[in-house]
Amino acid sequence: MADPARIQPDPEGWRCEGDWTLAGIEDFAAPLRSSLPSGPLTLDGSGIQAIDTTGALQLLRVIADLEQAGCSVRWVHLREEHRALLELIKERLATAGTTTVLQPPNHLERLGRQVVFQTQRTVEFLAFIGEAATALAQLTLHPRRFRWRALFSDIETAGVNALPIVALLAFMMGVVIAYQGGQQLNTYGANIFIVELVSLTMLRELAPLITAIIVAGRTGSAYTAQIGTMQITEEVDALRTIGIRPMDLLVLPKLLALIIALPLLTVFADALSVFGGMVMAQALLEVSFSDFLDRFPQVVTPTSFLLGVGKAPVFAAIIALVGCYQGFQVRGGADSVGRQTTVSVVQSIFLVIAADALFSVVLGGVGLWR
Repeated sequence: MADPARIQPDPEGWRCEGDWTLAGIEDFAAPLRSSLPSGPLTLDGSGIQAIDTTGALQLLRVIADLEQAGCSVRWVHLREEHRALLELIKERLATAGTTTVLQPPNHLERLGRQVVFQTQRTVEFLAFIGEAATALAQLTLHPRRFRWRALFSDIETAGVNALPIVALLAFMMGVVIAYQGGQQLNTYGANIFIVELVSLTMLRELAPLITAIIVAGRTGSAYTAQIGTMQITEEVDALRTIGIRPMDLLVLPKLLALIIALPLLTVFADALSVFGGMVMAQALLEVSFSDFLDRFPQVVTPTSFLLGVGKAPVFAAIIALVGCYQGFQVRGGADSVGRQTTVSVVQSIFLVIAADALFSVVLGGVGLWR
């Protein structure tokens, strides 16, 4: 996948980055047009990864607009082969008696390009899932090849180290649900129904969902940043050179570790959220701990508890796969790591919520949520 062409502000002027090719060209000059400089302008070409005639035409068009606006453009750190191509295109344009180049894409064209880009990324992500499934199947046939040390390290990072933040947020969610619902129940004298409200709400929906969102922001982003940094430093290429598949070392241990850790974190969040609800029920509604615990087994069936925990492995697979996939999409420099990390967190949370909604519809359709 091509790294989109872009022009970004630099301490010495403006820096050109990305692939200036037909596949990578977008509306790259928007930041420059929004703050059109006056006087001398320096363009740094060291960040250009690749360039073809389309990219050269776009560059010449930007330079022509700047010069027409009264700016004198100076190139620095431009590769000789890129400079030669620009000179060739400029010479041919002068020979043809025109200096006009490609028109900026209109809104419909940009929309179409975004649709094509997102479709390609979706297909690539599905292929990545297939590759991970194939590697996992091969691992079951050759378990000695598995990286057990990496698995235990990832379980500690994704599970044990996440206990404090999960405990705090789960407890506070239980307190908030009990407080908000308890005020309404107290109006009608139905204080004891706070047990149903807190227990079913937290165990079925909120505890698994909130835990998954926390892990997506904490662990999924770390996966993307780690693999993305290895992409920049060419460590991933080094692994392939010495015969180690990145899928076996970087993806499968993280995937299995999160599938193991997230259900346990969900059970932990269930307990803390119910405890928070018990504290608020006693303080606000005069429902004692013993009354709450006596009614709890009558309200929460094993099916309700297991369905809530059963969603966690699916959420874990989504978070791990999205995080690792976005890490492998890092190109260029450190700014790409930050960009893909943001994309990873947003996509993970979106897909987790979408999966949770799908679970609710399907399980409600077959009568398991009743």
